[in-house]
Amino acid sequence: KKPLMSKITDLLGAQADSLLNHTCKTISKDSIVTPNSNFIDQTFVYSNRNPQVLRSLAQLYGNGRLANTGYMSILPVDQGIEHSAGASFAPNPIYFDSENIVKLAIEGGCNAVASTYGVLGSVARKYAHKIPFIVKINHNEFISYPNKFDQIMFGTVEDAYNMGAVAVGATIYFGSPESGRQIVEVAQAFERAHQLGMATILWCYTRNNAFKKDGVDYHTAADLSSQANHLGVTIQADIIKQKMSDKNGGYTALNYGKTHPKVYSELTTDHPIDLCRYQVANCYMGKVGLINSGGESKGASDLAEAVTTAVINKRGGGQGLISGRKAFQKPMKEGVELLNTIQDVYLDKTITVA
Repeated sequence: KKPLMSKITDLLGAQADSLLNHTCKTISKDSIVTPNSNFIDQTFVYSNRNPQVLRSLAQLYGNGRLANTGYMSILPVDQGIEHSAGASFAPNPIYFDSENIVKLAIEGGCNAVASTYGVLGSVARKYAHKIPFIVKINHNEFISYPNKFDQIMFGTVEDAYNMGAVAVGATIYFGSPESGRQIVEVAQAFERAHQLGMATILWCYTRNNAFKKDGVDYHTAADLSSQANHLGVTIQADIIKQKMSDKNGGYTALNYGKTHPKVYSELTTDHPIDLCRYQVANCYMGKVGLINSGGESKGASDLAEAVTTAVINKRGGGQGLISGRKAFQKPMKEGVELLNTIQDVYLDKTITVA
């Protein structure tokens, strides 16, 4: 077997030097809270989160291969609703069976499994005490014609609590015409979850056709996605899930909203680690953990892409990865290997915060 670091370097390919040796000169690592084994005591103990929520957060941070490192690896499977079950599970039909989703998360050494109200409810008595459950309570369903983009509630916080869930997850499409209603709905759901002692995770996605201009998609621009993060921590999400940023200048290209020249000249550069650092900064300087998504499955390049994302997230000051399609749209053994390789990045002490 290859030594771990050389395997990671090989997977990073031509980007290895740029990603592994970059120093962040925009927002220094001294000014952010970096993930560590004492993270909950360092940040949440001083907040308004009650002791039950702290216990739930400790369960999330204390399970799986990354237990008690301050880092997190989550398997999310809600694509059966968000895309369609056929689109999601045809590549590997065993995942039509809800139990296999939970099995993959356990076999893969994940901190937690995030899935639908139905999936987790169907196996709650068998698995809720074996791996932390994150119940995704709202979704965009993709069968309505014409297709629309709106997150609607599929389950209740109370039932997520009753099935033994440690956390609830939700998505808000920031910037969409429906976002006002979604913000209120999710803020209220998160408040109720906290009252019941559950942690909260927010998928902070930007969504509006106007965010595409001249053939460029600004949904992942650092300035826009970071503001979505900032709105997410405002409604007291305990963990923020965001797409990895690959560009900047959403506000300036679209010529709307408010920004500042220093966002582009001093607080970010074009380097992906610096763009990630700005996303972390908008999560109260890392006091709320940022996890990035693994993205769609493209086949042979999945492992290299997942490791690249993990290195950027870790060195940017993020807290981990949530990787679904790259893991479940292939044989379970390969899915487990992918999840474990992502976790290896976070376990490797030579890969440090930039």
